Amino acid sequence: MNWQKLLSAKRFGMEEYHDEKHHDRSDFQRDYDRLIFSSPFRRLQNKTQVFPLPGSIFVHNRLTHSIEVSSVGRSLGVIISRELRKRYSESSADFEDISSIVAAGCLAHDLGNPPFGHSGETAISSFFSEGKGKYLEQKVKEEGGRWEDLINFEGNANSIRLLIHQFNGRRKGGFAMTYSMLASIAKYPYSSTAPNQKGKFGFFQSEEDDFRRIANELGMLCVSENPLQFVRHPLVYLVEAADDICYKIMDIEDAHKLGLLSTEQTISLFMNFFDEERQQKMKRTMDRVSDTNEQIAYLRSSVIGLLVDECSRVFLDNEETIMLGQFEGALIKHVSPLPNQANKDATKISISKIYKTKDVVDIELAGHRIIGFLLETFITAVTEHPTTKYSELIISRIPEQFEIHVDSTYKRILAVLDFVSGMTDVYALDLYRKITGMSLPTV
Repeated sequence: MNWQKLLSAKRFGMEEYHDEKHHDRSDFQRDYDRLIFSSPFRRLQNKTQVFPLPGSIFVHNRLTHSIEVSSVGRSLGVIISRELRKRYSESSADFEDISSIVAAGCLAHDLGNPPFGHSGETAISSFFSEGKGKYLEQKVKEEGGRWEDLINFEGNANSIRLLIHQFNGRRKGGFAMTYSMLASIAKYPYSSTAPNQKGKFGFFQSEEDDFRRIANELGMLCVSENPLQFVRHPLVYLVEAADDICYKIMDIEDAHKLGLLSTEQTISLFMNFFDEERQQKMKRTMDRVSDTNEQIAYLRSSVIGLLVDECSRVFLDNEETIMLGQFEGALIKHVSPLPNQANKDATKISISKIYKTKDVVDIELAGHRIIGFLLETFITAVTEHPTTKYSELIISRIPEQFEIHVDSTYKRILAVLDFVSGMTDVYALDLYRKITGMSLPTV
């Protein structure tokens, strides 16, 4: 792969309008601004990250997480672009655009995630693999639909669909994002039928041809045509690294605020990323303030800074392997031994002390119940009984932008998934209550 092709400002769905002129804002900065002002991005403020949405103590939601990931991604992009410009001083590639591409990709990386955190993805997959939607398997397959897309529902693939699919009444190309930004969020650039991928995939059958066009335009290496499989766009590693750096570190800070981790535990987890000499300097800095939250925030920012430098170094040291499509694993898995071990220790603590706490599990249980019920209700209405009076009422709740009247069962199911996965936690709960009669409009 080569950088000149990989950094393309061509817009999906608006290729005929593409020009090479330089405007006040780059096309990649326009991607960023377009996402910031979009409805799907705003809805992330009411989608669970890990902990239940805040009461008296503010914790991260999908929106704040995405903004922070974007900030870290921009920093990674600045470092990488500066070094690549030195490395390829004669190249005509616009390396300076990398930071903007990565920042926009980070904003978009969670757009396709359903309500109730990662448990929402599991709830959707379970509905088809072992729940009440399993009966649809034969019908979907007989009509040529890809059942694997449903039993392995993937938020990453759903983000791609949300950004490029032409919903009813919308313009061609969906969000009309640049090719490079779209490719930068495809962590798994292959079909759900690709072997040995542990259920991960980057695009639904409905968007496969579109993704092929994007990947071919950018010169991404094709591993297989059937099932379709490409190697990652290099900037995916930076978007992924920004996410990896943020989510665990910020979850630990949130857990401290909620009292799930003691101050001593939290300080120790963060200090372990540094050698003894650096720790002594950090302790002296911490002594200048007495506010515990400020001390934790200082340590958190120090860890993020360290990991940004480390992941940048890994990327640059392995650039040739990345460009050949031969690099394996995430950047954060290849950082220096000391922060690598500290990151593993933080992961163990996060699993035992954070991700399995009662409140987090309760959110997962509620998510399974609510999402399962909504899928059963709406999918039954659009696939089995579209003409009954009850189904007509149910269907009337689905906005016109979602294509529920197409011939394909697979595509009708995807339309329902578009609707349900786009819901906020609050809206999903409210709709569940209204349909079940647990809540009624005030008369």
